[in-house]
Amino acid sequence: MRIEDFETCDLNESRYIHPKLAIYKQNGESRSWEILESADSVAILLYHRGYDSFLFVRQFRPALYARNSDGMTVELCAGLVDKELPLCRIASEEIEEECGYRVDPSALEKLGTFHTCVGYSGSRQTLYYAEIDESMKVGEGGGIDGEDIELLFVSVKEAKRFIFDDTIARTPGLMFAVTWWFCDRESPDDY
Repeated sequence: MRIEDFETCDLNESRYIHPKLAIYKQNGESRSWEILESADSVAILLYHRGYDSFLFVRQFRPALYARNSDGMTVELCAGLVDKELPLCRIASEEIEEECGYRVDPSALEKLGTFHTCVGYSGSRQTLYYAEIDESMKVGEGGGIDGEDIELLFVSVKEAKRFIFDDTIARTPGLMFAVTWWFCDRESPDDY
């Protein structure tokens, strides 16, 4: 993958981000800060019972490529909140589109909502957990509308090493979700 050029985009026509200048007072002093209004998202930690593995997605992200990387990230299955549906239903649709597994929205466990990119966007991400197995497989996944998503199974045995491997471009949400999974399974005697 190689980016051929960068152009200035007309942000008035942008579908996903909208720059603004926030003007405010802090401790009686006038200040300003550049921000991006952006969509909220959902993300899902998927645990495959039969493989004793987590299912992540690997995909190209141009912003990382522009920062002198190969542009490939490992992430949780995720998607933008870009329609008027319950968040758990959007998450369920993303699992099927990206990973090829059908998970009923009622089977998703909500882990919480947090803010991402707080220095410039402050968008919210709602994190879910679901368990899958091969009986739930309904397609190959890989995304829709030209997405090129690769599925990546990481065994539970390798997951702790994986989330702290600085040679892998991964998201904080992925690191948090896997850490939650391990903490949720430890007994108080493990501390």
